[in-house]
Amino acid sequence: MAGKTANQPDPGKQIVDLLTEKKQTIVTAESCTGGMIAAALTDIPGASAAVYGGYVTYANTAKSRMIHVQARLIRDYGAVSNQVARAMADGARNTAHADYAVAVTGIAGPDGGSEKKPVGLVYIAVSSELATVVIEHRFGDLGRDGIRKAGVAAALDLVLQVLSGVEG
Repeated sequence: MAGKTANQPDPGKQIVDLLTEKKQTIVTAESCTGGMIAAALTDIPGASAAVYGGYVTYANTAKSRMIHVQARLIRDYGAVSNQVARAMADGARNTAHADYAVAVTGIAGPDGGSEKKPVGLVYIAVSSELATVVIEHRFGDLGRDGIRKAGVAAALDLVLQVLSGVEG
């Protein structure tokens, strides 16, 4: 599982357990990870109590049509930006009426990067009723698969951080 070490429980299981305990739900909005976060969560037995579902919004038009990201944000800042990640998370949470949303947008490569936005640039956002947190990651040259897996691990870790902040 993404982010799991020999001494640590699976972050997906921790998320599902915390949300199930609180009778809350999460939805995913994914671009470069293409549904891998939703898959990591739904790999957990009992996930249906906590996982609402997921949106794979790979195309810019899908971001706008499915989760109501304003086209002007994509035009002004680019699909891979803090602003679009935030709008994806907020839009998914509001569209699904979920308690939390996690969103990921990035450049997994091998093409598509630039000096300003290199391959490996990934924005992850977690939205709740209280706030939306966005973190920028620069995973570097891990290869397409490595960048996508790193994005999933970082997304699950950020969700856990937000849930832990809400807990304590």
